[in-house]
Amino acid sequence: MTQPKNGRRSDDVGISNTQRGSAAETLACQFLEARGLTLVSRNYRCRLGELDLIMRDAQQLVFVEVRSRASSRYGSAAETINHSKRQRLIRTATYFLQKNNYSLPCRFDVIAITQRGAALDLEWIKDAFQAD
Repeated sequence: MTQPKNGRRSDDVGISNTQRGSAAETLACQFLEARGLTLVSRNYRCRLGELDLIMRDAQQLVFVEVRSRASSRYGSAAETINHSKRQRLIRTATYFLQKNNYSLPCRFDVIAITQRGAALDLEWIKDAFQAD
């Protein structure tokens, strides 16, 4: 299949990045719930940034960053989380904890979704980075 000048394949027509991101977050949430985590909040936004999913895993609060890519041609979805993105997630999570008076241990997970032809490859990276 040839790649059009706009960079979108013909099967991508009509799907916005927002719709694709929302679908990836829904898939990630269902995946984590099937593994026993409970949804606390989705798309938490404040002046410092956004948290895709906030889940509870037993007595731990989990901040989940969901990344999706149409292919791995330019690297994996997980590789797109650079230092500044991690720092923004940490600041936003800290704000969430203070605002909502949580005192649970926390971790940062990443769900990386990459399309491989008609299939999706979902990778769950537990404790992907630390708030140091």
